[in-house]
Amino acid sequence: MSHRILLLLTALFGSSAFGQQIGNCPVFPANNIWNTRVDQLAVHPSSASWVTTIGSTAVLHPDFGAGMWNGGPIGIPFVTVTGSQTKYPATFLYQSESDPGPYAVPLNAPIEGGSASTGDRHAIAIDTDNCLLYELYRAFPQTSSWKGDSGAIFNLNSHALRPLTWTSADAAGLPIFAGLVRYDEILAGEIKHAIRFTVPQSQRAFLWPGRHYASSLTGAQYPPMGARFRLKANFDISGFSPANQIILTALKRYGMMLADNGSAWFISGAPDPRWNDTDLRALQGSNFEAVDTAPLMIDVNSGEARQTSVSVSVSPASASVEVNTQRQFTATVTGTSNQAVTWDVNGVVGGNSVVGFIDSITGLYTAPQAAVTVSVRAKSDVEASAIGTSAVTVVNPPPLVAITISPTSTNVRAGRTRQFTATVTNTTNTSVTWKVNGITGGNSSVGTISTSGLYRAPSAAGTATVSATSNADPAKTANAAVTITKR
Repeated sequence: MSHRILLLLTALFGSSAFGQQIGNCPVFPANNIWNTRVDQLAVHPSSASWVTTIGSTAVLHPDFGAGMWNGGPIGIPFVTVTGSQTKYPATFLYQSESDPGPYAVPLNAPIEGGSASTGDRHAIAIDTDNCLLYELYRAFPQTSSWKGDSGAIFNLNSHALRPLTWTSADAAGLPIFAGLVRYDEILAGEIKHAIRFTVPQSQRAFLWPGRHYASSLTGAQYPPMGARFRLKANFDISGFSPANQIILTALKRYGMMLADNGSAWFISGAPDPRWNDTDLRALQGSNFEAVDTAPLMIDVNSGEARQTSVSVSVSPASASVEVNTQRQFTATVTGTSNQAVTWDVNGVVGGNSVVGFIDSITGLYTAPQAAVTVSVRAKSDVEASAIGTSAVTVVNPPPLVAITISPTSTNVRAGRTRQFTATVTNTTNTSVTWKVNGITGGNSSVGTISTSGLYRAPSAAGTATVSATSNADPAKTANAAVTITKR
């Protein structure tokens, strides 16, 4: 899809200021956690560990498309219905954690993976008259009812979460539809919500807005259900197609929410014949980080998220700093006249000897004595959730240029020649400037020297100093003592 077509479609369809919609219904209120940006939030303290466990070198994979896979469409399908849609009773394996229904899901509704699927078999319907979302897991249509493992009904106008510890049609107890990438969003030019994704192994725990876990693993290196991740701001998306840039931009702004166990970094979307499968296969991003959504939580039992128009950006956005050296960082605060920020390194105000110190007021950073990768952050003093970051790599200084001369002392008969050689290390520029007694090229009184180091002694006896000065670092010179003799 060309940039021109995307711009035209965006102009035609617009870009709603009220979050994602389906029909005339919001997909939860605009200030719901699903619809809240997280690009200004702090990195979660467990980010590095979680990313390593999921796979720091594994790449993003869109688990949706236009084609077929194992006899079924690729992705999680859904259908919209009117308020007159027949509602069917449903029985569930996990009846005590499922909404009793009835469910306004047509018995011929599309099933994830196709009607013969042995997988998750999600079935989703949205009543766009009453703004109700119906979701089924392991759904099997019967003659006049549904049978499944679990089911959930969500009011799209509400922030209500599932009861604590209840599942939904998803492992995390979250709505599925809210996190699907839909092709209509590509046409609109923007995805304005978090995206559902899976990991191979999760923790026996959940974070708000998650309500349920699906694992027996208790290690802190495993991410809990409901954890929010984002694509790092410095990941370059300029080489991707316009459609893929829309998805990657959403992953930077809104991130993705851990909803189920599956493959690493698989993001969910709805199947659609308009997807370009070849283009989607090029959607391979990496460089993810977990974010701390705790500052957004207003009530643990509500999906309502604290909103702010304040944002902070840090300059430079990334930097390489040598050990034991300093670098000045600056912060720009928008959305308020108060520009005051508090600086920290990896969440430690003022930093420490391991990650480096930073003046909490001025932003002057002093690198530690050892190489390390850190995040220099500026937090708005008027809005705690507004945080700007800079990715800083502390590096060891390059080896110093060194130069040696050979021979270091010699006797040369008057009028005769002697070859000197210079060896320059720790630089690709090994050229030197030859001098005799500080005179480039020498002269007839002290002897002359060529650009290749060939010295010719003068006619009179005496002494001289031959020197080679590095052109890469003129402060580095090597000397040789020369005694000029007669017969």
